[in-house]
Amino acid sequence: MSKIKLGVNIDHIATVRQARGIDYPDPLEGAEISEANGADGITIHLREDRRHIVEADLFGLKGRITTRLNLEMALAEDIISIAKKAKPDQITLVPEKREELTTEGGLDVIRHFPKLKKIIGEFHDLGVLVSLFVEPEKKIIESSKELGADYIEIHTGTYCNLFSSSKEPEELSKIYQAASLAKDLGLGVNAGHGLNLENIKPILKTPGLEELNIGHSIISRAIFVGLGVAVREMVEIIKGRG
Repeated sequence: MSKIKLGVNIDHIATVRQARGIDYPDPLEGAEISEANGADGITIHLREDRRHIVEADLFGLKGRITTRLNLEMALAEDIISIAKKAKPDQITLVPEKREELTTEGGLDVIRHFPKLKKIIGEFHDLGVLVSLFVEPEKKIIESSKELGADYIEIHTGTYCNLFSSSKEPEELSKIYQAASLAKDLGLGVNAGHGLNLENIKPILKTPGLEELNIGHSIISRAIFVGLGVAVREMVEIIKGRG
């Protein structure tokens, strides 16, 4: 049984910093603490409105982390240009609306097919892996393969909202089926959004799952127990597969 990796999203360390417009807490320090406590990678989202992560964080992380850097980003030309200069290990293309509190739903890969095809090719030329943040739907998964993506990241937000309700099994089944299809097509399978120490357990049974990207629940937990402990707790849950 292969190891499921944990990518720790440190956006909300930057959220606290930006709330005061000062230079602490430092997301780069958070990344180092996360790595020291078992994180397999660091994830950040450079949003168009720079509400948390800023360019200096992105380029600073490139020189300090020892695992791998996953940059979540929208299909915005200025963000694409910055990402090409930074050359993270991986980009994850996500939808983005200025008014949203957090990412709402998966990327419409069918609507944006021509643009995605071009972007994916450009980042592959730079040696950067590409993941698409998508809904667990057959046509979306098949289109992701046609686009030449390396990975999909299945949006688990709907499942998390339905956790412990009568509709949870149906949503979980969609995730399992989508992951199985992606695996059969030769796509890597990641997942994330809204996961915490409780609702993560059924997700760990997802076929072919390679990596989970988790941020808000870890940073929230860190307020009470410290970041190192919060990361280790999640790592232990993943190691034990729930």
